[in-house]
Amino acid sequence: MISKAVLEALQKFVPCENIRLQEPMADHTTFRIGGPADCFVQLENEKQLKDVRRYLELAGVPFFVIGNGSNLLVSDSGYQGVVLQIGSEMSDIRVEGCRMVAKAGASLAQTARMALKHGLTGLEFASGIPGTVGGGVVMNAGAYGGEMCQVVTQVTVVNRDGETMELDNETMEFGYRTSVIRHSAFIVTEVAFSLAHGDRDTIQARMEELAGRRREKQPLEYPSAGSTFKRPEGHFAGQLIMEAGFRGFQKGGARVSDKHCGFIINTGNATARDVLDVIASVQAGVKDKFHVDLETEIVCLGV
Repeated sequence: MISKAVLEALQKFVPCENIRLQEPMADHTTFRIGGPADCFVQLENEKQLKDVRRYLELAGVPFFVIGNGSNLLVSDSGYQGVVLQIGSEMSDIRVEGCRMVAKAGASLAQTARMALKHGLTGLEFASGIPGTVGGGVVMNAGAYGGEMCQVVTQVTVVNRDGETMELDNETMEFGYRTSVIRHSAFIVTEVAFSLAHGDRDTIQARMEELAGRRREKQPLEYPSAGSTFKRPEGHFAGQLIMEAGFRGFQKGGARVSDKHCGFIINTGNATARDVLDVIASVQAGVKDKFHVDLETEIVCLGV
């Protein structure tokens, strides 16, 4: 539980209406799963982030930062600490020639649409990824041959002391679904992209093509956290899962998608425990049949 002293301190930095106690995390994840966070804080600007972070660090209060919760599985018992959300209030995007700068709370889809509006190519791959710019750069999000590392030039972060730092592409140490930030204390506030001039009709056609492929191949009609597993070297996770006999495999309300076996979906009443049980069964089955270890891509909080 959050103490009265912590709550009063947070109210000095953030409007009271942006602070909620025992907030169901199922309302803030694309999986629609998760118990209550002790305290949920919606941040409006970088100053609030710095002040709140500095205080929580000094007070020794655990916290976790989310965007729109698109790659996240939260425990059924919730989170004992403070969840900080960088969302729509921190989503401004500006364009300077071929350079585009987006705040961390901007959605990847919104950012890709802004690039299209200005006739800039390079972000078409991101137009259907259900995440924010901040989360996308942390995990080096990618799809259909494109990745954030190909277009990101600079990432602005807040460190443990509440100070602003700027990291260039090399310093980010991008890898497959990871970056230096994924295992550090940095919080992303802004991302700069280097794009190229292109033909608007061609850019839009590519985005529409990718959207069609997603609708055809991904279970967009169900809540999920996106791809559940990373792509194992030399294989495709979905294909291994299907060939191991797990298409449609279900525990409680969690199910391996019949449409794309790389997705675990919430059929309506799934718990985090259901999802974890499906993950464990799939991993064991694929390991037994193909001797391949499937590593999860989703982030687990409180489990």
